Amino acid sequence: MFHSGTQTLIERWVALPRVGGLPARADLEPMRFGSLVPQLFSADRTARGATFRLAGAWIEALHGRRMAGVAMLDLWAPDSHALVHAALGQAVREARPVVMVAEADPLRGLLEIVIAPLRTSDGRTDRLIGLYQPVLKQERLREPIGPLTARVSMGVGVSNRPALALAAVDGRRIA
Repeated sequence: MFHSGTQTLIERWVALPRVGGLPARADLEPMRFGSLVPQLFSADRTARGATFRLAGAWIEALHGRRMAGVAMLDLWAPDSHALVHAALGQAVREARPVVMVAEADPLRGLLEIVIAPLRTSDGRTDRLIGLYQPVLKQERLREPIGPLTARVSMGVGVSNRPALALAAVDGRRIA
């Protein structure tokens, strides 16, 4: 069971209208998240994973910097890169939210970081919406956290992509 903030993002993403399994970015209204807005972020998919477009004030304070243009993997310890990269790919490939559980010094508790794919106006799946949700109520930190360490990631709900089908041209299997 996830924190109520994490669950809120997942439920709102699931409720969005969708085409081809994915909701459009234009259908998402971030201000409807109310008190969770400082914990929200938007990112662009890149060959290296994802790069922040926008991040709420709480996320920027947590990392001690402006997040626009920051590669997501740069925030994680090197031994977490493979898990984070796989989670980003899973969210897009399976067209569903993925929750990563992370920790970092000097946080006292864990963070749930949920990412969910969105479609752009031209139909590409190159946008992500996400949320940082501390599991425990955090004290106000006087200094930024260190690198995040991924502990686990999991897809939420069922995959929204149609099953792959085998196709043949002139008797040759092509997909």
